[in-house]
Amino acid sequence: MSYDSYFELGNVVKTHGLKGELILLLDVDQPEYYKKLESIFLEINGKLVPFFIQEISIRGDQARLIIEDIESQDAAKELVGKSAFLPLTVLPKLKKGQYYYHDLVGCKVYEHEKLIGTVLEIIEAPNNMLMSVDHQGKEILIPMDEEIMLSVDLENSTIQTSLPDGLLDVYLNP
Repeated sequence: MSYDSYFELGNVVKTHGLKGELILLLDVDQPEYYKKLESIFLEINGKLVPFFIQEISIRGDQARLIIEDIESQDAAKELVGKSAFLPLTVLPKLKKGQYYYHDLVGCKVYEHEKLIGTVLEIIEAPNNMLMSVDHQGKEILIPMDEEIMLSVDLENSTIQTSLPDGLLDVYLNP
């Protein structure tokens, strides 16, 4: 099962009670959107394994889950620390001009009509989101600030930027 068509919803952080309930820390912008989930995929030994949800309640950025066939605290403990995933198809629809970070992967990055490279991945650093861009075989990290990312055109898979002076030089002339 390929991860390409899934996004990370969050992580199982602890058990709750004695009957196998789990607490899932959600890493999403709109936690309430996921209050009617019927299933999730947990990453176990490098594979996404489906689990069916009997009951879910959301408070803030945490979801309390009762999962089918997980009926004891010991069984629940086996799932603590696992990452939870959902198919990309369940993401909330966005307004025009909005995008998800995974939508940017593969986009061509330009500065003043000059091709800088292709987005390889989005990196979440403390207090900063970065685009990893392949520039002539070298990785360039570009901050995803409003002043730098001028426009995103998903239809044409392009991103227009205004890079800080000397950014490319840092990577090309070490």
